[in-house]
Amino acid sequence: MTSAEPAATPPAPPVSLAALLARRDLGLRLLAGPEDVSVHWVHTSEMADPYPYLLGGELLMTAGVLLADPAHYVERVVEAGAAALAFGVTPVYDTVPAELVEACARHGLPLVEVPPRTPFTAVARALWRLMAEARLHELRRVTEAQQSLAAAAARPAPVPAVLGALASRLGGRAVLFGADGTESVAAGREAPAEATRALRDLAGVLGPRPGGPASASGDGGGLRLAAYALGGGDGLTLGVATERRGPGDHTIAGVAVVLLSLLTAPHRGADATVRDGALVRLLLGTAPAEIADTLGPGPWTVVHASGGDGTPFAAAGLAAALGTPLMDTGGTAAGPTDSAGTAPGAAGSGGTAARAASLGVVRLLLPAPSPVTAQSGWTLGVSAPVEAGELAAADAQAARALRRAEATGADLVRHRPGGIAALVDPDEATAHARALLAPLSEPLAETLGVWLSLHGGWDRTAAAMDIHRNTVRQRIARCAALLDRDLDDPDVRMELWFALKSR
Repeated sequence: MTSAEPAATPPAPPVSLAALLARRDLGLRLLAGPEDVSVHWVHTSEMADPYPYLLGGELLMTAGVLLADPAHYVERVVEAGAAALAFGVTPVYDTVPAELVEACARHGLPLVEVPPRTPFTAVARALWRLMAEARLHELRRVTEAQQSLAAAAARPAPVPAVLGALASRLGGRAVLFGADGTESVAAGREAPAEATRALRDLAGVLGPRPGGPASASGDGGGLRLAAYALGGGDGLTLGVATERRGPGDHTIAGVAVVLLSLLTAPHRGADATVRDGALVRLLLGTAPAEIADTLGPGPWTVVHASGGDGTPFAAAGLAAALGTPLMDTGGTAAGPTDSAGTAPGAAGSGGTAARAASLGVVRLLLPAPSPVTAQSGWTLGVSAPVEAGELAAADAQAARALRRAEATGADLVRHRPGGIAALVDPDEATAHARALLAPLSEPLAETLGVWLSLHGGWDRTAAAMDIHRNTVRQRIARCAALLDRDLDDPDVRMELWFALKSR
């Protein structure tokens, strides 16, 4: 039994090496190792030892410019966790070195020959195209599943309907367990007795205990098992048993968890039911001012949260801890770039392709009198109390507060109205900021802002932006040159900080 795997919404599925080999236009040839490995990204390096620059799971491409000891080279590549090695024939070698083939075969590392007519960029482009196609397919599957679950929740018997829709979409069995571990409702294929017992045991490790896990996963009876605690506070648990686990399955199950948490929560009266309906319309894009009368006058507090246990299912537990069923989950994803801001797969000696970060954010809506306290494993940004018609402004406040919390390492940051910046006319401040920062591109301005927020820390800025520290130094030096300012001067730093906040 293990804790649930990290999930995005959904992540880009990896591509099988076999799919890349099947591209006849590339002319790739497998010389050693299996072809049924998953490739997550591609990286080109001519370093003698590429280990420090590998993240694991990549297709490493090289022409062997500095290849001196093939056996040691392969050992380091395997140690770094690379999925496969692609060797370009010419201009350095006419054929793939036999010692390299033997070393890859010995370690079980797939070795692919890249013919002279195929540039490395063509291989990288083909891989990212295959990943984009797989992600589009997965997004469609998740979207269709969400629509199916939402439709099921509107039926006369919503709980069995949601379980049935979930089991159908995941191709397995879905079970709702009571607090005592008994099956309340089940749907989908019958599971073997061993899998049923293992799923019940897995659900037993969850529950309403404060600080307990919100989800868990494991295997049993030849099936993949997962359990998720519902957010109603009654100890109900959702169990899922499937033959396989797809990249978007966590997202689909997460939707079911939220719906079942609302459907099984204790009756809160007509007013609460109406407010839940208003939240649904809010999440579907209705302007807050149009539903102010339905939500009630307020005041309301908006909370943005990031963190949890790495799955979207912890959101239900967070909502229960803060005492609200009004919750929305979502996230943004940055496109994959390397440390120089170029597309992955670009050739270069030692260039690092950084994995795209997927930042999931949970939004919660609380009556203003409800206390918002720090929650273990979460980073919170809290808005000022507002009326229902001002929820959009409060949403922006909570987002800014969350960014400050993440930059400073605080567990909770509240929106701070006013301050010195409030003494300056906003229009004048914006005009001055635009003029002052005009020489900077957006990546330079973003790096400067993060660097200033972290008090000039090179390593902390690099970690916060997921780039190399040398890239941070280069960008800050470029900012100083373009602005013609001494960034070691505290007055200059203060002026630039206010400008970045005002633009």
